[in-house]
Amino acid sequence: MPNPIPFDNTYARLPERFYSKQEAAHVPAPQLLRANTALAVELGIDPAWLETPEALNVFSGNGTAAGSEPLAQAYAGHQFGGFSPQLGDGRALLLGEVVDQSGTRRDIQLKGSGRTPFSRGGDGKSALGPVLREYIVSEAMHALGVPTTRALAAVTTGETVLRQEGHLAGGIFTRVASSHIRVGTFQYFYARNDEDALRELADYTIARHYPEASGAEDPYLALLECVIAAQAKLIPQWMALGFIHGVMNTDNTAVSGETIDFGPCAFMDDFHPNCVFSSIDRDGRYAWGSQPGMASWNLNRFAETLLPLISGDSEAALEKAKQTLSTLHRLFRTEYDRRFRAKFGLAGNAPLDLVKSGLSLLTKQAVDFTLFFRHLTYGNRSELSALFTDPALLDSWYADWEAATQSAPDTAAMQQSNPVLIPRNHRIEQAIQAAYRQDYAPFHHLADALAKPYEERTAYAAYEQAPKPDEIVHQTFCGT
Repeated sequence: MPNPIPFDNTYARLPERFYSKQEAAHVPAPQLLRANTALAVELGIDPAWLETPEALNVFSGNGTAAGSEPLAQAYAGHQFGGFSPQLGDGRALLLGEVVDQSGTRRDIQLKGSGRTPFSRGGDGKSALGPVLREYIVSEAMHALGVPTTRALAAVTTGETVLRQEGHLAGGIFTRVASSHIRVGTFQYFYARNDEDALRELADYTIARHYPEASGAEDPYLALLECVIAAQAKLIPQWMALGFIHGVMNTDNTAVSGETIDFGPCAFMDDFHPNCVFSSIDRDGRYAWGSQPGMASWNLNRFAETLLPLISGDSEAALEKAKQTLSTLHRLFRTEYDRRFRAKFGLAGNAPLDLVKSGLSLLTKQAVDFTLFFRHLTYGNRSELSALFTDPALLDSWYADWEAATQSAPDTAAMQQSNPVLIPRNHRIEQAIQAAYRQDYAPFHHLADALAKPYEERTAYAAYEQAPKPDEIVHQTFCGT
């Protein structure tokens, strides 16, 4: 009988200092809450298998599928600017890799599967709430067209975990990623002056993610260029959707250019460039408008790790890295401008004055970001006006907008850029709290709604609305 998951593991063949081989902790009474059948098909997994006891054992950590080689990956990272030389998978296990139907290698990982040598005193478990949050948001990001890790399965474990909020139901999340190689993975070996491991990691990353770099005159400088380009495309996509990652630490920056680690992330309701939700981001380091600068900071840290590989002459290596990093602002600006012109329905070469004045107006009037663009897209003038405390300010800006678009905005671009639905914080929180009461219907309904975020569907119309004053979520929390 063929293996239910067609594992073909390459990371496990790297030297042992890259990881710690580890089995998951057993849980008492697992229950499958949701499995992603469409993703399973992409991965070459029979969707019928997802409903079997064997699948439940794999997704809960109570069993190991044939061909799986569970391991906790080693990495370091800057967390809110402070460097930790050893972090690693403290509550996660890479089960292995598969080559999907398009020929792309993908990781399959458990999160919340118990202690590892990298747990740093933690229990290695996850409460159910963070599992459901990551399932909802990662799949929503995929549907919105953003490069992201994916959700394959969510289970509840039948045990409780102790957190600040008290004893909570436990859960395990099965995540799929192009890889789990982070900037912090490179920092781990750089901090140890382990140039051999750095080179092996860089060669592995090039082969897996950026094979075009292998033929460059300087493959490691080309790797830096590729990672810069990927991040320069990713962050503007976040910003154009009002998304705030919340913990843009170097250990949460994937070199593949995918969004990874949905802890205290959030989508804005009312727009403000300094908007922050993360309970641990007290100084606004990772606010909406700060994300480009933090991406640059993280990429500078990545460049540092490649210096020994770029050249044996440290000054020459530094100069080459600086020149390469200098391209980031232009690449980011080009993508940001393109995305916001599309959101406003402006021509590709239109001046950006209306974008700047429009966002300034939203800030001053505390206007809901998603609803503003949705009503602008569909010409719902009365609904637009209702979003403003002073509609006269809108009238002036709207006249300028009509003049700039000659009353014929690019509605096709607007419809593709401005979603009807986003995973609003209060709806996620409602689904989580219901799940803690063993009512999983809100979770499933919300996940179903967000599968087609650019379509108006009557059955999910309630999810379009902004939160009422007593529903507003002011803070989001890390799930560790």
